[in-house]
Amino acid sequence: METIRRRLMPGVYLTYIQERKFKTNLLSAQLVSPLRRETASANALLPAVLRRGTSCYPDMERFSQVLDELYGARIDCTVRKKGENQCVGFVASFIDDHFLPGGEPLLEPVAELLGDLVCNPATRNGRFLPEYVKGERTNLVDQIRGQVNDKRTYAAIRLVGEMCRGEAYGVGRLGSEEEAKKLSPSRLHKRYSALLSSARLELFYCGSAELPRVEHALLAAFSALPRAEVLDAVQTMPHPGAGEAHYVTEEMDVSQGKLAIGLSCESRDYPALLLFNMIYGGSATSKLFLNVREKESLCYYASSVLHRQKNIITLSSGIEVENYERAFDEIMAQLAAAQRGEIEDWEENGARSTMRHVLRTMGDSLSQLEDFYLGQAVTGTTDTVESLAVDLDAVTRERMLEAAAGIRLDTVYFLRSSGSAAEESAVQGAEEKEEEL
Repeated sequence: METIRRRLMPGVYLTYIQERKFKTNLLSAQLVSPLRRETASANALLPAVLRRGTSCYPDMERFSQVLDELYGARIDCTVRKKGENQCVGFVASFIDDHFLPGGEPLLEPVAELLGDLVCNPATRNGRFLPEYVKGERTNLVDQIRGQVNDKRTYAAIRLVGEMCRGEAYGVGRLGSEEEAKKLSPSRLHKRYSALLSSARLELFYCGSAELPRVEHALLAAFSALPRAEVLDAVQTMPHPGAGEAHYVTEEMDVSQGKLAIGLSCESRDYPALLLFNMIYGGSATSKLFLNVREKESLCYYASSVLHRQKNIITLSSGIEVENYERAFDEIMAQLAAAQRGEIEDWEENGARSTMRHVLRTMGDSLSQLEDFYLGQAVTGTTDTVESLAVDLDAVTRERMLEAAAGIRLDTVYFLRSSGSAAEESAVQGAEEKEEEL
């Protein structure tokens, strides 16, 4: 699978993959800007408001009718965080020409619709329609509140926020409820104008069309894009790590405690860290899953994720509150054991097999390919799915353990039910043990 990257115009880039095995094509347009607390909510609201209609099709009914005429093409809104950048825009999916009667072309009209959504939205008196902004603002506030209702997600967000306090990475992709409520039609349109003129536009195409045709369609579709001084994507700096572990406890009405742990990594050897994380908590054969969850029955779930751009590992687990100290100790014991090299051959082989499967199946999913290459483009890395697979196969046990030696406890976040003395004692006990170490 060959990947080609081209600059189409100032601040506009295309990642192109020609692939004929899919019955559908995927076309994506993403505006990339630095993640900032004061603009995150406005940026997150924009795609939903823009999706309500264009100057030619000013309401959802007419816009949906056009999509139906294009053999059921879909255009979905997206709001993502890549490193310390926020990516907002649209992803379109449509049938490949080869599967249509007479080979009717769909790339050009779909690209035109994407260009209209970004460049020619429905407006009234130079601002977004108040009814559109009000409705989508309510939806955004509900989304932000929904994160709190999903306690597993909430704990993960709060951990990153505490761990990366004062860093852009600590800002959530949707922004805050407080900022979202402030957004008026005029204020949102002002942010839209600034974003349109200064944000980098990342385009992605995967399908059977030849590159010149794709370039021509996109240049025509985005010819009205105003360009001023285009801001480059922010290069995310690795988390510096805490001198001492930081403990945060929060109380809510929850039936199950949520323990989230943040680890900082000194090494920048991504393939080696990825393999180590897979062994530690990134798969169904990991130490956390088999020992903390299955063998010791100390948690309902336990898994870890490596954040490449920030060079941190975050761990998520659900526990009974009274098991806080035992669960924390066992989670850290498994980390220490893995760092010492107490890894069975089947554990390493299982981790490698899982990674190969993930990379192999990524090539079978248009949405996963788009998300992967968006991350590469925004963060300035040049990996392909194929090259990453080769790099992972080249990681030795020695190299992995060398990278893992610099992993340190950074932040512990615990969400529990309204406290009792016993619960308070358990949390304090874990902190005291950490101080002793």
